[in-house]
Amino acid sequence: MNIEDIQKFDPQKMYQTYDDWPTYAKNALEKEFSKVQFKDVDHVVLAGMGGSGAIGDIISAILSRENIHVSNVKGYLLPKTVDKRTLVIATSISGNTKETLSILDYKSKSDAEFVAISSGGVMKEKCFNNSITHYDIPMIHSPRASFGAFLYSILNIFEDVLPIKKAEVSESIQKMNELEKKINSKNLNQENPALSLAKNINSSPLIYYPDGLKAAAIRFKNSLQENAKIHASIEDVIEASHNSISTWENENNLKPILLQGTDDFLKTKERWEIIKEYFSTKNIDFEEVYSVEGNIISKLVCLIYLLDYTSIYLAVLSKTDPSPVDAIDFVKKKLR
Repeated sequence: MNIEDIQKFDPQKMYQTYDDWPTYAKNALEKEFSKVQFKDVDHVVLAGMGGSGAIGDIISAILSRENIHVSNVKGYLLPKTVDKRTLVIATSISGNTKETLSILDYKSKSDAEFVAISSGGVMKEKCFNNSITHYDIPMIHSPRASFGAFLYSILNIFEDVLPIKKAEVSESIQKMNELEKKINSKNLNQENPALSLAKNINSSPLIYYPDGLKAAAIRFKNSLQENAKIHASIEDVIEASHNSISTWENENNLKPILLQGTDDFLKTKERWEIIKEYFSTKNIDFEEVYSVEGNIISKLVCLIYLLDYTSIYLAVLSKTDPSPVDAIDFVKKKLR
């Protein structure tokens, strides 16, 4: 693969957006926003679909270490546990996501605090008409490619509300900068781990993950589906050991990809070794991907950065334009 191949099959230049991801993240974190102030939060609801939903997955994973109740909503309905100590963060990068817009309708009948984030669209107008705090953040290329800019904008905006350490957020951008040098489009050689992984995905990926990296696994599946236009699925490695591992007793057209943390729980590490031993005895070819060392934000963001770029390289290798999502557009046009 060379840069001419990428330019040919990625004419909307998604790859350039990814080359600049660390810069977009840094700029978003340093931008002067009016910070959300909301005391005594004990329940955070993260509402969003697709690329916006991936942001909710990440924040939910970060907050899982804290003494705070988190709900991820990927649909039309708020949980009944929402009350006056609940912060509802509704994110629609496009500003036109039907499901997330419906969440804002709860504002008139709820004591919760609502904050919405989008690049404009119907959401901005709806917030203005219903006195809902709204932050307007520019979309970069597409909702999924805007992930980094929106995630770090949200971490900035809610800095005084969400119990997330500033040092950990800053470290994650530093780790992204280090990774960018290895995976960007100017480094199309064997030392590029994103490109190497893409070259080894020759059938439908089945992505195994430990609990702490679920957000990265979901995002990888979604990116493979949207960018490379291939089927992909995910499995929790612990749960899979009690059921789906049996499916490998028959031949299939799947490629196991093992997403592992550099410091996974001891019993999880044991499970990885057993799974790898089983695959080896069955002559099943598998790929291993490890997170960077560091805090949970660094691990998740850098895995997503690496694996998103893998999906772009895979799209180019299969002569597929990563940008258009015609099937998704078809469904959205039919929605009322």
